[in-house]
Amino acid sequence: MEEEIKNVAPIEEFDWEAYEKGDTQGAAAKEEQERAYDNTLNKVAENEVVEGTVIAINKREVIVNIGYKSDGIIPLNEFRYNPDLKVGDKVEVYIENQEDKKGQLILSHKKARASKSWERVNQALENDEIVKGYVKCRTKGGMIVDVFGIEAFLPGSQIDVKPIRDYDVFVDKTMEFKIVKINQDYRNVVVSHKALIEAELEAQKKEIISHLEKGQILEGTVKNITSYGVFIDLGGVDGLIHITDLSWGRVSDPKEIVELDQKINVVILDFDDEKKRIALGLKQLTPHPWDALDPNLKVGDKVKGKVVVMADYGAFVEIAPGVEGLIHVSEMSWSQHLRSAQDFMSVGDEVEAVILTLDRDERKMSLGIKQLKEDPWTNIEERYPVGSKHTARVRNFTNFGIFVEVEEGVDGLIHVSDLSWTKKVKHPSEFTQIGAELDVVVLEIDKDNRRLSLGHKQLEENPWEALEDSFAVDSIHEGTITEVIDKGAVISLAEGVEGFATPKHLVKEDGTQAQLGEKLQFKVIEFNKDAKRIILSHSRIFEDAERAAERAEKKAAAAAKRAERAAANAAREDEPVIENKAAATTLGDIDALAALKQQLEEGK
Repeated sequence: MEEEIKNVAPIEEFDWEAYEKGDTQGAAAKEEQERAYDNTLNKVAENEVVEGTVIAINKREVIVNIGYKSDGIIPLNEFRYNPDLKVGDKVEVYIENQEDKKGQLILSHKKARASKSWERVNQALENDEIVKGYVKCRTKGGMIVDVFGIEAFLPGSQIDVKPIRDYDVFVDKTMEFKIVKINQDYRNVVVSHKALIEAELEAQKKEIISHLEKGQILEGTVKNITSYGVFIDLGGVDGLIHITDLSWGRVSDPKEIVELDQKINVVILDFDDEKKRIALGLKQLTPHPWDALDPNLKVGDKVKGKVVVMADYGAFVEIAPGVEGLIHVSEMSWSQHLRSAQDFMSVGDEVEAVILTLDRDERKMSLGIKQLKEDPWTNIEERYPVGSKHTARVRNFTNFGIFVEVEEGVDGLIHVSDLSWTKKVKHPSEFTQIGAELDVVVLEIDKDNRRLSLGHKQLEENPWEALEDSFAVDSIHEGTITEVIDKGAVISLAEGVEGFATPKHLVKEDGTQAQLGEKLQFKVIEFNKDAKRIILSHSRIFEDAERAAERAEKKAAAAAKRAERAAANAAREDEPVIENKAAATTLGDIDALAALKQQLEEGK
């Protein structure tokens, strides 16, 4: 026995410390066992994409087995695009790290998808495949969708076949899409959910339109409201109710009649098989209001209504829902001054009017409001007799006179010649202004043309009778040149009178021409009270004096010659009496001539 023990060789490098701790396996055996175990596992490398199996799912993580010595952990949010993920599903994963500090295998499903995403996206576009995507968030004009790990753009117009009012309801949802466009240079992807249902809807539209008939009544849902009408969903096909077919009355905003998502009955007015346009009506479901109009209503009756539409030429008044009458602007006032209808009323006003015409067949009615007042021209002779004085308001100017309004509906004309007795008025704007009040006298009544002939100067007596003495011919007056024209100048004289002088009568003594604004002495050379004309001359003053001096000189010279001849005759005949008489005459003439010459020199 002892001999057998001696023949047993001891185990080299036996780890007695490990043995004491209970580890009966040696290091070499352990290494050999680990090599054998490693040979049973997959050979994996970092930054590689492999397929794994989901073995567990919790609220935050997904546990994936890729056949490695440890399982990998992937955040659950990387699988948001696939809410149907379950244990046992095969998924592609990207190996980020074989072993972190905790010895954990780190995997990424998102990166695995991204590495093959462009290949899959292009393949889906080429094969017209339907793909799933996760709606991440809103963006300008649409949504951001995660498709195969790529952020794709979903335009708002491609979400659904009907307009979407609230994009937020689609956030955090997984939906099916079709890839409609890829920009390889910018790596942009555009997807559409609308494209999935358009084909189905197109078939539905054809089916629905094939059964449509004019006059058919259908139930629909208000899909969209615009300024020009309302779109109705008829169950896969849309129709339009034009704003004019919503109500028999005037509609300024379709929202006054319907609201979104409201279910209403509509009647088919017309449809187009090719363009798939369907015209619908709502008002046609009720009788026309003209058919229900009071049959006893007639011309001359008074009605009340509300102004619904304004135009420059008149106002439309609704006297019953869907029944309107036109008040033309000429029927708003007895005045002949046609103004804009907005000067009399505005939309929303409640008015009373008189029926002027009524055509039930054509469904037309004309109204008037001026007929509620008496025509001011009915008793015009009693209220505005010839010679009566009144105050009028200036309404308009013409070259020949002023149009004034004595009262609403009563107009008159003041001719330019009836504005002033003494002042020459070229244009009425020199005399007054529009809107000003002016006292007038009635000169004539033209009832047929509804116009009065009026005067302003007739408020005063004709001053030309008295002016004939003040401005007698050859009388001299001081005047101021107020206007210069080619034919001469207008001179303002005393008492508000104006005279006229031609250019040759404006020459001053020094030979220069009188100018605008100069104050000079003028001689009256013509006075015509019938034509109310005074002709003046400045140059005639000194010209007449010179002529008088010349005549006096000639007269004196002639007298001197006569005296000389008489003296010669007396000397010959020795007649002193005759000589003394001739000498006395000659001396008087000479004295007068000397005095006139001195006066002329002093004047110069």
